[in-house]
Amino acid sequence: MHKNSFIISLTAILSVYLIGAYMIPLMDVDAAQYASISREMLEKHSYLQIFDLNADYLDKPPMLFWLSALSMKFFGIYDWAYRIPSLIFLGLALYSTYQFAQLYYSTTTARIATLILASSQAFFLIAHDVRTDTMLVGWVMTAIAAIAFWNTTKQTKYFFIGVLAIAGGMMTKGPIALVVPILCFAPEWFCKKDWSYFFKPIYLLGIVLIAVLLFPMTWGLYQQFDLHPGKIINHHPIQSGVKFYYWTQSFGRYTGENAFKEMGYFTFLLENMFWSFLPWIFVFLWALFAKFIAIVKEGIFRPATERISFFGFVFTYLVLSRSQAQLPHYIFVVFPLAAILTAAHWEKMLWNNASISKWVKALYKFHLGLFLLFIIVVGVILSIPFGKAPIVLLFISLLILFLLLVLLRSKFTMGQKWFYSAIILWVGVNLVMNTQFYPNLLPYQLGNQMVKQISQKAWDKSSIVLHKIPNSYAMHFYGQHVFKIEEDSLQLKEGNLVVTDKVNDSVLLKQFPNSKVQFESRRFHVTMLSLPFLNPTTRDQETIPFEVLLLKK
Repeated sequence: MHKNSFIISLTAILSVYLIGAYMIPLMDVDAAQYASISREMLEKHSYLQIFDLNADYLDKPPMLFWLSALSMKFFGIYDWAYRIPSLIFLGLALYSTYQFAQLYYSTTTARIATLILASSQAFFLIAHDVRTDTMLVGWVMTAIAAIAFWNTTKQTKYFFIGVLAIAGGMMTKGPIALVVPILCFAPEWFCKKDWSYFFKPIYLLGIVLIAVLLFPMTWGLYQQFDLHPGKIINHHPIQSGVKFYYWTQSFGRYTGENAFKEMGYFTFLLENMFWSFLPWIFVFLWALFAKFIAIVKEGIFRPATERISFFGFVFTYLVLSRSQAQLPHYIFVVFPLAAILTAAHWEKMLWNNASISKWVKALYKFHLGLFLLFIIVVGVILSIPFGKAPIVLLFISLLILFLLLVLLRSKFTMGQKWFYSAIILWVGVNLVMNTQFYPNLLPYQLGNQMVKQISQKAWDKSSIVLHKIPNSYAMHFYGQHVFKIEEDSLQLKEGNLVVTDKVNDSVLLKQFPNSKVQFESRRFHVTMLSLPFLNPTTRDQETIPFEVLLLKK
């Protein structure tokens, strides 16, 4: 791959990231909740004891909140300021993927791997829908790359870079940041019979360094929860915050101690990769199978090719898939390894290969058909759900189609045409999503509508109460205020501005008969898209009417 092609492709992808980070409002629940916690941390100056809407918070470690609060301190309370630290770590994940791939493969493979990872749908999504996994993937891939350099060059500095990255990852999402590197390298050293790597004295120093780095977080947990046992979190009494983070939250998913039980079957994460690792998923599955066959042919104890990426992905998947609580983004942490596997196979089998088997040509044609389908989907997005798109987007869509046609008629090999057409298409799809779809979707979110009304009508924020309506963290973040939530109508007072679903107003009007409607609209949970919602003629069937009542007796 030519350097200019790599730079142009990567620049286009990163530009779409930045457009999304600036143009798309935060979505409830996770991204908006973490932004709200970060804002609250900054407001309270409470950096070791964490609060969520004035209540004790015990779910995710504080690294995301620390860095996001710091960013907002410098740039202001904006969604793009909240996203800046996580975008930096996405860049770190791409850089570490490049460095790791270049250590074991060619520069071309390193460039292909970087572009595959950057253009995966997961990365386009978590660049604006920022959650702890956005930052985690940067920490973990940095640790893997650093340990790989230490393993190859024997330079101690790389070991300590890896240790720092592991500690950072543990302060972002817990022990998974330590588990993934172990799953990468322990099988590698076992297969090479490098027994000395299992008992190096330097590990003791690494453990001490990790413990020192984790001490502020651990001390905060101890002060907030261990000194005050019995606090109720998610309807469960917590005796130790330290135990929760280091055991229950991660390993408790296997022992049954964790309260969450969702999507606990083996193929759940793989099924979700069929959208999150688009447009590369089918070639990845081919590459994964081919790597397995190559390892079998080599023999377990006769490694001739790089296996770290294979072991890291497969064993992490096996560990995560055994959890009783899984979500689609849990597997994102090893997407850099998936990208490396795919890239190495792509260069070997497709990049410069003029002789392609019939079934590979069939797979190529299948991808072209899939690309055509997505072009149609983009056209639908531009025209149906939210009305006609701006002329500039139509021009961009035509430009993308033109580039695809020029590429397919070029003298590139089939593998190169296949690769670049996927990049062009996926940049185009996500450019349309980030500039046309999401900005038009988010106004249907309760919090966004309410903050707009609060600003326009200069309502007193202290008088606003959310009553029997789903909480919106976007409202707390963009409103820069922790709004009161009250389920018991008897606790409401005259003069309150009550945000409630319209179905509840009959009960409120009996208690406050002279109440006046100040605002009414319809809301929708934007992360639960449905075809009836996307169809303007049936949208009202999917949205829920709500109102703001000024209570008067």
